[in-house]
Amino acid sequence: MSLAVIHTRAQLGIEAPPVAVEIHLSGGLPSMSIVGLPETAVKESRERVRSALITAGFEFPQRRVTINLAPADLPKDGGRYDLAIAIGILAASGQLKGWKACPSVEMIGELALSGDIRPVRGILPAAVAAGKVARALIVARDNAAEAAMAEGTEVFAAAHLLELVAHLTRRQVLSAVVSADQAEVEHQVPDMADVKGQLQARRALEVAAAGGHNLLFSGPPGSGKSMLASRLPGLLPPLAVDQRLEAAAIASVAGQSVTPACAGIRPFRNPHHTASAIALVGGGSHPRPGEISLAHQGVLFLDELPEFPRRVLEVLREPLETGEILISRAARQTRYPARFQLVAAMNPCPCGYHDDGTDRCICTPDQIRRYQMKISGPLLDRIDLQLQVPALPAETLLQSGRSGESSAVVRARVVAALERQLQRQGKMNRELSGPELERVCALDAATEALLVRVMQQSQLSARACHRLLRVARTLADLAGLAQVRREQLLEALAFRGLAVGGWC
Repeated sequence: MSLAVIHTRAQLGIEAPPVAVEIHLSGGLPSMSIVGLPETAVKESRERVRSALITAGFEFPQRRVTINLAPADLPKDGGRYDLAIAIGILAASGQLKGWKACPSVEMIGELALSGDIRPVRGILPAAVAAGKVARALIVARDNAAEAAMAEGTEVFAAAHLLELVAHLTRRQVLSAVVSADQAEVEHQVPDMADVKGQLQARRALEVAAAGGHNLLFSGPPGSGKSMLASRLPGLLPPLAVDQRLEAAAIASVAGQSVTPACAGIRPFRNPHHTASAIALVGGGSHPRPGEISLAHQGVLFLDELPEFPRRVLEVLREPLETGEILISRAARQTRYPARFQLVAAMNPCPCGYHDDGTDRCICTPDQIRRYQMKISGPLLDRIDLQLQVPALPAETLLQSGRSGESSAVVRARVVAALERQLQRQGKMNRELSGPELERVCALDAATEALLVRVMQQSQLSARACHRLLRVARTLADLAGLAQVRREQLLEALAFRGLAVGGWC
């Protein structure tokens, strides 16, 4: 046999397109060439595979070896093809007695010069894709636990090339990897019961969790903005099965642990304000996910929001609307999901004490205006809840014990509101389109007249109006109401930072 075809998977964002590794041995001077749009790391497979085969005791064929990675128009990078190339060479040269290249098996792994099989990134998407076409997957032992998280995929793990050869030739068959019980994963989430006072901020967190709304806290230093934001993940329900796979696939591609996502724990990302635009949205010559994608199905917390460069903040505008990010480079385009919940915190001025009821602020009006202007109007338009968080009085701050509801109590109300949304429209309120809003947020004549007056006097954009209605719909869901009433609209206005005294 001088031709063998081994199946493997490439990595393209969180997708794993199939790749057929075709190995052909022919006469001529001994050589080894790889075609099919390989990049540098793939071309270097020649030396890794040659040394691994010889070290493991196999004979490297003294013939002309041609390796084609199909499809030819898909860029190939990394060392993930080493294992398939090595097994293909052994099969084509007749060194795998009793085994023929099997179309129902795929293999991914990088080879060390000693023949050890090393782990690679992006195994979970590959395992899910292999299971969809009813193929087994062979991976490095260090990738076994991650690959086994893909339900319905038969996974085998080997630590050395000789182990894999023994398995393929039926001399010593490997046992299928069994997925660990993710329910045993422990994760400590900050509890709402630790928050003292701040009743309006607690209410805003509950509304944000119930409808998936974006949230901005503004207040002096030490008022508890960061503490409040860290409590939001504890109010959200665990990830559904499809959401877990999406979040885990992004973590896998980024080289991070997939265990929390597979256990249903929502991600909470908190980048420093010195982060670049590429750090937020992702990028690089081989585009990798950024913070907004790593926060997919979870929370992205931006503390000290005005300290982020304005150019960095502006890249958030499209993902907040579309729920995805398309990273374009000269060689390729990669699409990553980015359906996150934005929570931000800021001080009202550079010193932080503007309008806090004291005379501590030393900022001039021009400094305050320039500081607040760092956040553009279009970005603020996309933040549904904008709340002032006052400093706590000393007596409230020093009182002992827990005074508020726990996260579990609030989460029960949030889950009930989410169930109402899913039964009514099949999605969260934040995802409602304009026509859907007209259907599920129908207002009576008096409430509609109030909304028209608010829009005219406050000069609200169409986007701000829609977001106002989505928040009002969430408030009605929390109250168990079928229709949005005047009370919910007024509360939504207050959460938008608009004075409601003149409209009551």
